[in-house]
Amino acid sequence: MIVISENPFDPWQALQDYQTSAAMQGQYGATTVFVGTMRDFNDGDTVKSMTLEHYPGMTEKHLSNIIGDAKQRWAIIDSLVVHRVGDIYPDQPIVLVAVWAAHRGDACDACRFIIEALKSNAPFWKKEHLSSDQSRWVTHNSKGYLNTKVSD
Repeated sequence: MIVISENPFDPWQALQDYQTSAAMQGQYGATTVFVGTMRDFNDGDTVKSMTLEHYPGMTEKHLSNIIGDAKQRWAIIDSLVVHRVGDIYPDQPIVLVAVWAAHRGDACDACRFIIEALKSNAPFWKKEHLSSDQSRWVTHNSKGYLNTKVSD
């Protein structure tokens, strides 16, 4: 499941709600969870807030492709991606990625792949608002983990 929201969310509640409602009870032996939270610094500057933009429809399709690639590589049962857009402040969760699998190796590897592909390739645009009352677009993201292109 993919959720893109302008509203703040509690990642632990979202995880619990999804896991309770999904029809996978008894099937999984591992759940791997990643929660990304906004920090108040980047590139040596204090960041007061961030505006995260996306292209509706295109972003969901791209995230769906990333999850599809993960399902081809690892034996995962289900996944959940919740991602914020709009105005975000320090300490607020930005992204939740959860993966369920029968075994921990598949769950851990697939979760890491999904978050790295999302961070490197998904169509999100970040504008940081600095303490100096300046703003800047973030133009780089880590691509170190991925060694193959995610399908379009």
